[in-house]
Amino acid sequence: MLFGTAGVPGSSPKPDSISGIRRVRELGLDAMELEFVRGVHMSEATATAVGKVAKEKGVLLRVHAPYFINLNSKEEEKVAASRKRIMDSARIGEKAGAKIVTFHPAFFQGMDKKEVLERVIGEIGGMTEEIDRQGWEIRLAPETTGKASQLGSLKETVEMAKRIKGVLPMVDWSHLHARDVGRFKAVKDFEKAIGEIPARFLKGLHMHASGIRFGEKGERNHLNMEEEGNSFNYKDFLEALHRKGVSGCIICESPDLEGDALLMQKFWKRL
Repeated sequence: MLFGTAGVPGSSPKPDSISGIRRVRELGLDAMELEFVRGVHMSEATATAVGKVAKEKGVLLRVHAPYFINLNSKEEEKVAASRKRIMDSARIGEKAGAKIVTFHPAFFQGMDKKEVLERVIGEIGGMTEEIDRQGWEIRLAPETTGKASQLGSLKETVEMAKRIKGVLPMVDWSHLHARDVGRFKAVKDFEKAIGEIPARFLKGLHMHASGIRFGEKGERNHLNMEEEGNSFNYKDFLEALHRKGVSGCIICESPDLEGDALLMQKFWKRL
Protein backbone atom coordinates (compact mmCIF):
# COMPACT_ATOMS: atom_id res chain seq x y z
CA MET A 1 0.00 0.00 0.00
CA LEU A 2 1.33 3.42 -1.01
CA PHE A 3 0.61 6.52 1.08
CA GLY A 4 0.88 10.12 0.00
CA THR A 5 -0.38 13.69 0.14
CA ALA A 6 -3.03 15.64 -1.73
CA GLY A 7 -0.69 18.33 -2.98
CA VAL A 8 2.62 19.64 -1.70
CA PRO A 9 3.26 18.70 1.96
CA GLY A 10 2.96 21.60 4.37
CA SER A 11 6.53 20.99 5.54
CA SER A 12 7.96 21.40 2.05
CA PRO A 13 10.53 24.25 1.93
CA LYS A 14 8.84 25.61 -1.21
CA PRO A 15 5.23 25.29 -2.44
CA ASP A 16 6.08 23.98 -5.93
CA SER A 17 5.45 20.40 -7.07
CA ILE A 18 9.11 19.43 -7.51
CA SER A 19 9.94 20.53 -3.95
CA GLY A 20 6.82 18.68 -2.80
CA ILE A 21 7.89 15.43 -4.44
CA ARG A 22 11.31 15.65 -2.84
CA ARG A 23 9.73 16.31 0.56
CA VAL A 24 7.34 13.38 0.13
CA ARG A 25 10.33 11.09 -0.38
CA GLU A 26 12.24 12.62 2.55
CA LEU A 27 9.26 11.86 4.78
CA GLY A 28 9.24 8.23 3.66
CA LEU A 29 5.94 8.57 1.82
CA ASP A 30 5.30 7.11 -1.62
CA ALA A 31 2.90 9.30 -3.63
CA MET A 32 1.63 12.81 -4.31
CA GLU A 33 -1.49 14.08 -6.01
CA LEU A 34 -1.04 17.12 -8.25
CA GLU A 35 -3.89 19.42 -7.27
CA PHE A 36 -5.35 21.22 -10.28
CA VAL A 37 -8.54 21.89 -8.32
CA ARG A 38 -8.53 25.66 -9.05
CA GLY A 39 -7.51 25.20 -12.67
CA VAL A 40 -4.83 23.59 -14.81
CA HIS A 41 -1.99 26.09 -14.54
CA MET A 42 1.02 23.80 -15.08
CA SER A 43 2.82 23.96 -18.44
CA GLU A 44 3.81 20.85 -20.37
CA ALA A 45 7.50 21.71 -19.82
CA THR A 46 7.01 21.94 -16.06
CA ALA A 47 4.98 18.73 -16.06
CA THR A 48 7.81 16.93 -17.84
CA ALA A 49 10.28 18.20 -15.24
CA VAL A 50 7.94 17.18 -12.42
CA GLY A 51 7.62 13.71 -13.92
CA LYS A 52 11.37 13.32 -14.19
CA VAL A 53 11.90 14.11 -10.49
CA ALA A 54 9.02 11.83 -9.46
CA LYS A 55 10.56 8.96 -11.42
CA GLU A 56 14.00 9.61 -9.92
CA LYS A 57 12.56 9.66 -6.40
CA GLY A 58 10.20 6.73 -6.93
CA VAL A 59 7.10 8.79 -6.10
CA LEU A 60 3.80 7.84 -7.72
CA LEU A 61 1.86 10.80 -9.14
CA ARG A 62 -1.86 11.31 -9.57
CA VAL A 63 -3.87 14.33 -10.73
CA HIS A 64 -7.03 15.88 -9.29
CA ALA A 65 -8.91 17.84 -11.96
CA PRO A 66 -10.64 21.17 -11.20
CA TYR A 67 -13.66 21.24 -8.89
CA PHE A 68 -15.59 23.22 -11.49
CA ILE A 69 -16.92 20.18 -13.36
CA ASN A 70 -20.50 19.18 -14.08
CA LEU A 71 -20.98 16.72 -16.93
CA ASN A 72 -24.74 16.95 -16.34
CA SER A 73 -25.14 20.70 -16.67
CA LYS A 74 -28.27 21.88 -18.47
CA GLU A 75 -26.01 24.32 -20.33
CA GLU A 76 -23.96 22.62 -23.05
CA GLU A 77 -21.19 25.20 -22.84
CA LYS A 78 -20.63 24.20 -19.19
CA VAL A 79 -20.46 20.53 -20.14
CA ALA A 80 -17.95 21.40 -22.87
CA ALA A 81 -15.91 23.43 -20.37
CA SER A 82 -16.01 20.48 -17.96
CA ARG A 83 -14.73 18.14 -20.65
CA LYS A 84 -11.92 20.57 -21.45
CA ARG A 85 -10.86 20.81 -17.80
CA ILE A 86 -10.70 17.03 -17.49
CA MET A 87 -8.82 16.62 -20.78
CA ASP A 88 -6.38 19.43 -19.93
CA SER A 89 -5.74 17.68 -16.61
CA ALA A 90 -5.17 14.41 -18.45
CA ARG A 91 -2.80 16.03 -20.97
CA ILE A 92 -0.62 17.62 -18.28
CA GLY A 93 -0.87 14.55 -16.08
CA GLU A 94 0.32 12.39 -18.97
CA LYS A 95 3.37 14.62 -19.40
CA ALA A 96 4.14 14.16 -15.70
CA GLY A 97 3.68 10.40 -15.84
CA ALA A 98 0.65 10.49 -13.52
CA LYS A 99 -1.37 7.28 -13.26
CA ILE A 100 -4.87 8.75 -13.05
CA VAL A 101 -6.84 11.96 -13.24
CA THR A 102 -9.70 11.99 -10.76
CA PHE A 103 -12.70 14.34 -10.70
CA HIS A 104 -16.17 14.89 -9.24
CA PRO A 105 -18.30 14.06 -12.29
CA ALA A 106 -21.72 15.72 -11.94
CA PHE A 107 -24.65 17.08 -9.97
CA PHE A 108 -28.14 15.58 -10.22
CA GLN A 109 -29.94 18.96 -10.29
CA GLY A 110 -33.29 17.30 -9.55
CA MET A 111 -33.03 14.96 -12.55
CA ASP A 112 -33.55 11.21 -12.62
CA LYS A 113 -30.42 9.58 -11.18
CA LYS A 114 -30.30 6.79 -13.74
CA GLU A 115 -30.59 9.26 -16.62
CA VAL A 116 -27.79 11.36 -15.16
CA LEU A 117 -25.60 8.29 -14.78
CA GLU A 118 -26.19 7.31 -18.42
CA ARG A 119 -25.38 10.80 -19.65
CA VAL A 120 -22.16 10.94 -17.64
CA ILE A 121 -21.12 7.47 -18.80
CA GLY A 122 -21.49 8.74 -22.37
CA GLU A 123 -19.41 11.84 -21.66
CA ILE A 124 -16.62 9.94 -19.91
CA GLY A 125 -16.67 7.27 -22.60
CA GLY A 126 -16.06 9.91 -25.24
CA MET A 127 -13.11 11.36 -23.33
CA THR A 128 -11.64 7.90 -22.80
CA GLU A 129 -11.79 7.26 -26.54
CA GLU A 130 -9.89 10.51 -27.13
CA ILE A 131 -7.26 9.52 -24.55
CA ASP A 132 -6.82 6.22 -26.39
CA ARG A 133 -6.52 8.02 -29.74
CA GLN A 134 -3.78 10.20 -28.26
CA GLY A 135 -1.95 7.10 -27.07
CA TRP A 136 -1.87 8.34 -23.47
CA GLU A 137 -1.42 5.92 -20.59
CA ILE A 138 -3.18 8.04 -17.96
CA ARG A 139 -6.62 6.77 -16.89
CA LEU A 140 -9.79 8.64 -15.94
CA ALA A 141 -11.02 7.86 -12.43
CA PRO A 142 -14.35 9.39 -11.33
CA GLU A 143 -14.45 9.91 -7.57
CA THR A 144 -17.01 8.95 -4.96
CA THR A 145 -18.50 12.22 -3.71
CA GLY A 146 -19.45 13.55 -0.30
CA LYS A 147 -23.03 14.71 -0.88
CA ALA A 148 -26.14 12.91 -2.11
CA SER A 149 -26.80 15.85 -4.48
CA GLN A 150 -23.77 14.71 -6.52
CA LEU A 151 -23.34 11.69 -8.76
CA GLY A 152 -20.81 9.54 -6.97
CA SER A 153 -22.18 6.87 -4.66
CA LEU A 154 -19.98 3.79 -4.47
CA LYS A 155 -22.45 1.89 -6.65
CA GLU A 156 -22.52 4.64 -9.29
CA THR A 157 -18.74 5.04 -9.31
CA VAL A 158 -18.21 1.29 -9.70
CA GLU A 159 -20.83 1.20 -12.46
CA MET A 160 -18.92 3.84 -14.43
CA ALA A 161 -15.69 1.88 -14.08
CA LYS A 162 -17.34 -1.40 -15.04
CA ARG A 163 -19.02 -0.02 -18.15
CA ILE A 164 -16.33 2.26 -19.60
CA LYS A 165 -13.22 0.52 -20.84
CA GLY A 166 -10.07 1.83 -19.20
CA VAL A 167 -11.85 3.80 -16.46
CA LEU A 168 -10.93 3.16 -12.81
CA PRO A 169 -12.93 3.87 -9.65
CA MET A 170 -11.43 6.43 -7.26
CA VAL A 171 -12.84 5.64 -3.83
CA ASP A 172 -12.86 8.51 -1.37
CA TRP A 173 -13.77 6.61 1.79
CA SER A 174 -14.28 9.74 3.85
CA HIS A 175 -16.70 11.08 1.25
CA LEU A 176 -18.69 7.85 1.47
CA HIS A 177 -18.72 8.12 5.26
CA ALA A 178 -20.10 11.66 5.04
CA ARG A 179 -22.45 11.03 2.09
CA ASP A 180 -24.19 8.29 4.04
CA VAL A 181 -24.15 10.30 7.30
CA GLY A 182 -21.69 8.17 9.26
CA ARG A 183 -21.72 4.96 7.22
CA PHE A 184 -18.62 3.31 8.68
CA LYS A 185 -19.03 2.42 12.34
CA ALA A 186 -16.87 -0.74 12.46
CA VAL A 187 -14.40 -2.81 10.43
CA LYS A 188 -17.28 -4.91 9.07
CA ASP A 189 -18.88 -1.82 7.50
CA PHE A 190 -15.72 -1.13 5.52
CA GLU A 191 -15.47 -4.81 4.57
CA LYS A 192 -19.04 -4.76 3.26
CA ALA A 193 -18.25 -1.75 1.06
CA ILE A 194 -15.06 -3.38 -0.23
CA GLY A 195 -17.24 -6.34 -1.19
CA GLU A 196 -19.19 -4.05 -3.54
CA ILE A 197 -16.05 -3.35 -5.59
CA PRO A 198 -15.17 -5.91 -8.30
CA ALA A 199 -12.06 -7.92 -7.45
CA ARG A 200 -10.20 -6.68 -10.55
CA PHE A 201 -10.13 -3.14 -9.09
CA LEU A 202 -8.88 -4.17 -5.63
CA LYS A 203 -5.28 -4.67 -6.75
CA GLY A 204 -4.00 -1.15 -7.31
CA LEU A 205 -7.12 0.64 -5.98
CA HIS A 206 -6.88 4.44 -5.95
CA MET A 207 -8.24 6.00 -2.77
CA HIS A 208 -8.61 9.16 -0.70
CA ALA A 209 -8.93 9.28 3.08
CA SER A 210 -9.08 12.05 5.68
CA GLY A 211 -10.88 13.09 8.79
CA ILE A 212 -14.24 14.63 7.90
CA ARG A 213 -17.13 16.64 9.32
CA PHE A 214 -20.61 16.12 7.93
CA GLY A 215 -24.25 17.01 8.44
CA GLU A 216 -27.60 15.69 7.25
CA LYS A 217 -26.75 16.64 3.64
CA GLY A 218 -23.29 15.08 3.73
CA GLU A 219 -19.77 16.49 3.67
CA ARG A 220 -18.98 19.82 5.29
CA ASN A 221 -15.19 19.95 5.59
CA HIS A 222 -12.08 17.85 6.09
CA LEU A 223 -10.57 17.34 9.54
CA ASN A 224 -7.45 15.70 10.88
CA MET A 225 -7.87 12.04 11.78
CA GLU A 226 -7.46 12.57 15.53
CA GLU A 227 -9.33 15.89 15.65
CA GLU A 228 -12.50 16.31 17.70
CA GLY A 229 -15.57 15.98 15.49
CA ASN A 230 -14.11 13.34 13.18
CA SER A 231 -15.80 9.92 13.26
CA PHE A 232 -13.92 8.38 10.32
CA ASN A 233 -11.90 5.61 11.99
CA TYR A 234 -8.72 5.18 9.97
CA LYS A 235 -7.71 2.10 11.96
CA ASP A 236 -10.94 0.26 11.09
CA PHE A 237 -10.52 1.41 7.49
CA LEU A 238 -6.97 0.09 7.16
CA GLU A 239 -7.79 -3.10 9.05
CA ALA A 240 -10.56 -3.84 6.54
CA LEU A 241 -8.30 -3.19 3.55
CA HIS A 242 -5.66 -5.47 5.03
CA ARG A 243 -8.12 -8.28 5.76
CA LYS A 244 -9.51 -8.11 2.23
CA GLY A 245 -6.07 -8.07 0.60
CA VAL A 246 -6.58 -4.66 -1.03
CA SER A 247 -3.49 -2.96 -2.47
CA GLY A 248 -3.09 0.44 -4.07
CA CYS A 249 -2.54 4.08 -3.16
CA ILE A 250 -4.14 6.14 -0.39
CA ILE A 251 -3.82 9.90 -0.76
CA CYS A 252 -4.47 11.84 2.44
CA GLU A 253 -6.64 14.97 2.24
CA SER A 254 -6.61 15.94 5.92
CA PRO A 255 -5.50 19.51 6.71
CA ASP A 256 -2.27 18.00 8.10
CA LEU A 257 -1.48 16.19 4.86
CA GLU A 258 1.76 14.48 5.76
CA GLY A 259 0.94 14.04 9.45
CA ASP A 260 -2.13 11.91 8.74
CA ALA A 261 -0.52 10.15 5.78
CA LEU A 262 2.33 9.08 8.07
CA LEU A 263 -0.18 8.13 10.79
CA MET A 264 -1.93 5.76 8.37
CA GLN A 265 1.33 4.41 6.98
CA LYS A 266 2.63 3.64 10.49
CA PHE A 267 -0.54 1.78 11.43
CA TRP A 268 -0.54 -0.14 8.14
CA LYS A 269 3.01 -1.35 8.73
CA ARG A 270 1.91 -2.83 12.06
CA LEU A 271 -0.87 -4.91 10.49
